[in-house]
Amino acid sequence: MSEPPETEHVEITDGDQAVAAAEVSTTDEGETARASLHAAAGHSVPGRRARLVDAVLDLPQVQDSARLEASVPLGDAESLERLRERTDEPSTRPAGSTALLDANIRPAADAADGPADPLADGTGQGESPG
Repeated sequence: MSEPPETEHVEITDGDQAVAAAEVSTTDEGETARASLHAAAGHSVPGRRARLVDAVLDLPQVQDSARLEASVPLGDAESLERLRERTDEPSTRPAGSTALLDANIRPAADAADGPADPLADGTGQGESPG
C-alpha cells in the first residue's frame, strides 16, 4: 500500500491574518498536482487570490507535474481567471458550490511569458501605496 501524498499548505496573509490559502498535493506518480483554493469570507483586495494561484503554480512539485486538478469556490472569478491564464487547455465544471478545473501545467519558462502580476507596481513592493 502506498503512503498518502504529502500536502503543502500555502497562504497569502494581510498582516497576521490569512486572506487566502491552498492545500496542494501530488499523485504518487507525480503526474498530477491537486490544489484546493480557499479565500477568507468578506471583501478581498483585488490581486490577492491571483497571488495565491501564482504561489501554488510556482511550487516545485506543481512545476514537476504535467496536469493540475484544482477546486475553487464557484464565485471566485479572480482565481479561475488566473488559473486559465497560467495553464494550457483548462476545462472547468461546477460541482455544488465549487468549480473544478482540469488543465495542463505550463513549463516554468512558458509561464513567465504570461500576464504581468496584477499587484506589481514597478517597485518590487507589490501593492501600490494609497
